[in-house]
Formats: sequence, C-alpha cells, structure tokens
Amino acid sequence: MGKIFDIQHFCTDDGPGIRTTVFLKGCPLRCLWCHNPESQLAENEILFYGEKCTGCGRCRGLTADSGDFVCYSGAKRVCGREATAPEVLEAVMKDELFYKNSGGGITLSGGEPLFQPEFALEILRLSKERGLHTAVETCGFVNPEILRRAAEFTDLFLFDFKETEPEKHRAYTGADNALILENLRLLETLGKDVILRCPIIPGYNDREAHFDGICAVANRHRNILRVEIEPYHAFGEAKYAALGRGGISPATQSGEEINAIVERLRGDCRVPVKRA
Repeated sequence: MGKIFDIQHFCTDDGPGIRTTVFLKGCPLRCLWCHNPESQLAENEILFYGEKCTGCGRCRGLTADSGDFVCYSGAKRVCGREATAPEVLEAVMKDELFYKNSGGGITLSGGEPLFQPEFALEILRLSKERGLHTAVETCGFVNPEILRRAAEFTDLFLFDFKETEPEKHRAYTGADNALILENLRLLETLGKDVILRCPIIPGYNDREAHFDGICAVANRHRNILRVEIEPYHAFGEAKYAALGRGGISPATQSGEEINAIVERLRGDCRVPVKRA
C-alpha cells in the first residue's frame, strides 16, 4: 500500500512513446521552485482555491483524511489517496495497446517516487512482469541501496540536476548535492540509461558556472543519453497559495532566452541537448 496523488495518461514528455505517469506523494527535498508542492509531504493535504468557494459550509469539520470529502464547487481539493501496486497497474494497463504501438510504458514521478521505496519497487516489478518499459523520474537524493534495487526493474532514469555548487544546492533545495552525484555514479556503474533534466530558474541557477557544471556532468558519465533543459513555469505558484505556503515568483524566460541556453550547452556537451 502506498500513497499517490495523480495518474496521468497519454504523457509524451516523461520517457519514450505514449506513457502513463504515476505521481507518488513525498519528497526529501524542498526546492524553492517546486511545481508540485502538494507532492512534498507524505500525508494528505487540502488545497483551497478561495475564488471558487461559494460559502455553502458543507466542508466544515472535514479533514484531508475524510473518506467522504466533497466540495461541489471545487474550491477545496484533497491531494493524496491510498492505493496498492496492483490497483496502480490496473489503471496503467488500460492503455497497454498505446504502449505497444509507440514504445511507451509507465513512468513513476512525484514528489520523489523512491521516497516510498517498497511501494515504488512493487509497481516497477509488476510493470516489468507485464512487459512494460519503465522510467523513474528522480531527484537523486535517495538511499543508494534503494536506487540499486530500483535499477533492477527500471529501463530509464529521468535524473534531475538542479545546481552545481553544493552550498547553493543546499540553499535552494534543503540539501547539498553530494548524494545526488554519488547516485549518478552508481547508475553509470550499473549501466542504466539516464536523461539529465535541468530546470533553469532565473535569478537562481541561470549562470555560466552552472552551465559549465551541467556539461561537465554530461561529459563525465557515459550512460547519459541527453540533457533536457526545463524552463521555469509558474504552475506551482497557485498551488503554494492554495496550500497556504509561500513560494518564489521568479521571472519567466522568453523562448529566445531558453534557446540561447540550449545552444550554449550544445557547444560543450558530448550528448544532445534539447528543450524539455
């Protein structure tokens, strides 16, 4: 049994082909720019969108764990529900034909999917038993032994690389990047394919030293297939407000600015670089 907060079908940006992405609750990091802040805590949470509230009062006394939680206007939404690995697979296998025709499969995301290790491992194991291509989107800040076990059942890792300098990484995410770099080395040792995903946040990590660091990592590890540059988007800002938490509001980059970063990295990386 584990806790998920979404299952999205027909995804095309989370690995090859058409995929179903399963979002698991819980994450060890607290990235300032997180676009899924409702995923960070392991327990259920309520998001409240005040502009939708009609004041009907039917939600009084209900909590995030109320099994009969209902908000007819959609002003309050519970994030998080329990599921078993077979239940997740049942939902995923509804699109089996699309996976076969496109080379797709299942992607585990979050949050950090390996924050719930036994649940995530069981989903991956069952997925491989059904012949699915499997991918894990990870922040890399996980126990190496758990990552090693996950690698047994994972075809592709979508590995976030957020910041080069350890102290800046700590300031922006709550932890330094030593364990993350160790786990990148582990995946190379295990011969697992990796796509390096790099969010670029204006005013935080959009600087030459970090761009050099991205290229250095991509050039060092021979199992990295490509680098994907992820521009900042403001999707998480409304969620922070709905959770009653503060978040950052950096400027968004223009398409030209992102394209310039991609071209700059292409000049120094041995692998393809693309905009995510």
